[in-house]
Amino acid sequence: MLILPPATIGILGSGQLGRMLALAARRSGYRIHVFSPEANAPAGQVADREFVAAYDDLDAVRDFARSVDVVTYEFENVPLATAETCAAIVPLRPGAQALRVAQNRLREKNFFAENGLPTVPFAPVHSLADLQAGLAQIGCPAVLKTAVSGYDGKGQIKLNHPHEAAEAWQAVGEVECILEGWVAFERELSMVAARDVNGRIAHYNLIENSHANHILDVSVAPANVPPPVLTQAEAMVQTVLTALDVVGVLCVEFFLTPTPGPSPWNGEGSRLLLNEIAPRPHNSGHLTIEACVTSQFEQQLRTVCGLPVGDTSYLRPAAMANLLGDLWDFLYEETKEQKAQREESVNNLRQSAKSADKIPDWTAVLTHPHLKLHLYGKKSARPGRKMGHITALADTVEAAEKIVRGARGKLVIE
Repeated sequence: MLILPPATIGILGSGQLGRMLALAARRSGYRIHVFSPEANAPAGQVADREFVAAYDDLDAVRDFARSVDVVTYEFENVPLATAETCAAIVPLRPGAQALRVAQNRLREKNFFAENGLPTVPFAPVHSLADLQAGLAQIGCPAVLKTAVSGYDGKGQIKLNHPHEAAEAWQAVGEVECILEGWVAFERELSMVAARDVNGRIAHYNLIENSHANHILDVSVAPANVPPPVLTQAEAMVQTVLTALDVVGVLCVEFFLTPTPGPSPWNGEGSRLLLNEIAPRPHNSGHLTIEACVTSQFEQQLRTVCGLPVGDTSYLRPAAMANLLGDLWDFLYEETKEQKAQREESVNNLRQSAKSADKIPDWTAVLTHPHLKLHLYGKKSARPGRKMGHITALADTVEAAEKIVRGARGKLVIE
């Protein structure tokens, strides 16, 4: 069944990904309802209606679901019960199974293994004894990660020696974890792809990503990789989308290793290891807004509404740079609690000799003929918080990357 304008799209979550989906939907005449515990959040600011309630308030969730024609989600930590409550009333795309797998690192790695997808060595950890046994099996260095609720490097500890096990286990709160082998990777890559209701798949090529302090810093596309690497990535992404019966957008994050390891792909070894999946648009795919015929957000809209996947061709090479809260003290109204938190963060930054007393000078971006500025409307800025991004198109990815890095460096004034 096609869901056509002026139908209403429901979004679980109200962050920047929901905001950009809402903006794409509005261009095509759709209405938007969002559900989250926070009022006047980025997606809520551009929605037709905000449902403000806790995710476990299932009566409120049902009211929300009855007000829309289809539901999607903009982050994978939506409680499974919330998603399933919506799915009992209207289509939920992607479905609850994709959400279930993506929101738990251990289930995610087991899913990879069950489908023959190459990934790092891993072991489940439910106790200190499990951690010690895992280290004996996998070796050091290794990374201990909480199974749920970790992102941008949170909930992760690197272990360089087995004697660090007890301290690490205590540091993560003695909760369900996964131990992963350390990867000496060459590059980090991602592939954003979409699958429609008829099983047709379209992807945005491979995107190359660089991180700073475990947070995505700059993405460039298309990535410069050998043809066999791209072919293998396409096959792996297709396997993920099909096995999870995804209708919508999903991103697969990869490690590119220097040499091939054992793999069934194309009858030869693979340099790619799957790291994580996200059943939603992805930070690295923001550059598709300007760079591609169909952005990842329009693609999400099309697929959840039962429309065929759109053209993912690149118009020109592109680069995207994140804008974090470190760039300024604040630009928006804030509560007393938020102000106290911000001032504490600023004082910490001053003590570590980092620039904190600066406000972004948007002139450096807005007067540049090749740059596009996206701000997310968040109420307060703090170090490490994603507040926006800038994108540039150029004749080469190297030129585009030089533009965004150079402009971002000029965004602060004394």
